[in-house]
Amino acid sequence: MLKFALSRLGTFIPTFIGVALISFAFIRVLPGDPIIVMAGERGVSPERYEELRQQYGFDQPIWVQFWDYMTGILQGDLGQSFVTNRPVWDEFFTLFPATLELSLCAIIIATAIGIPAGVIAAVNRGKFFDRALMSTALIGYSMPIFWWALLLIIVFSGNLGWTPVSGRIGLLYFFDTPTGFMLIDSAMSGQDGAFGSAVRHLILPSIVLATVPLAVIARQTRSAMLEVLSEDYIRTAKAKGLSTARVNGVHALRNALIPVITVIGLSVGTLLAGAILTETIFSWPGIGKWMVDSISRRDYPVVQGGLLLIAVIVMIVNLIVDILYGLINPKIRKR
Repeated sequence: MLKFALSRLGTFIPTFIGVALISFAFIRVLPGDPIIVMAGERGVSPERYEELRQQYGFDQPIWVQFWDYMTGILQGDLGQSFVTNRPVWDEFFTLFPATLELSLCAIIIATAIGIPAGVIAAVNRGKFFDRALMSTALIGYSMPIFWWALLLIIVFSGNLGWTPVSGRIGLLYFFDTPTGFMLIDSAMSGQDGAFGSAVRHLILPSIVLATVPLAVIARQTRSAMLEVLSEDYIRTAKAKGLSTARVNGVHALRNALIPVITVIGLSVGTLLAGAILTETIFSWPGIGKWMVDSISRRDYPVVQGGLLLIAVIVMIVNLIVDILYGLINPKIRKR
């Protein structure tokens, strides 16, 4: 198992370098000068402009800038924000718990609903439940996130008044946030209503972010279950008199989980990408909104460091998924 994990780790270095190069090039092909953006309406004199170019290294050839950037990364330095002058590390890990909390809630919703829906659809292939569930999944997958988010806000926040429109907790609550996870911190605060407020603020963003992964997981579970249910060992299990629930829930579902776990692992990247739009719509103070604001301000270190750290998180999740493959199906370890 250790050899299997190490073989997967071998892909980290080239992927890491590739992402670093892409993130470095991406922000530089966007129109706009970061120094002019930083100066804002006040403007900047030609002398001060050249001084800032030298200070931030923009007067150097592009390959020298990339070399300095990679050297800093190897030393654990992702640079400082042009806007706040804070290290990118500090800003990222200050905001990341908000995105992680939102993403975890979304993937829990998507998995808890998507897998049972896929199993029910497969067991009832061609029947009403199958058509209804798969049609709903197709609608959820095809629906634009921004339109779905605005629709939920109009109905549940505007018309019914059940959920807040933005933020992570009500403005009436003030307490320390040692973990960064608002659900945990609000529960630990001891303030009446704080935890309920955090839950209400989390409902709509989580549902919006979970919609696409839920649809994909449901369809993939159905497809994998149909393939497994046609295998000989399933018919043998039924012939032995095992209950339908045991055959479907233990023998079939366990073997169908491998492609489903793949989809769940890949959904992490989808969640982090979808969080950018979701956090912007709901004013959720996480990594997504931070990245959008940084792109508009041409904050090179933040955009580069943020993309790189997000890519590392996705790579780690994919490594965990690969290891889970080996635990579920030992044959994969020998490949």
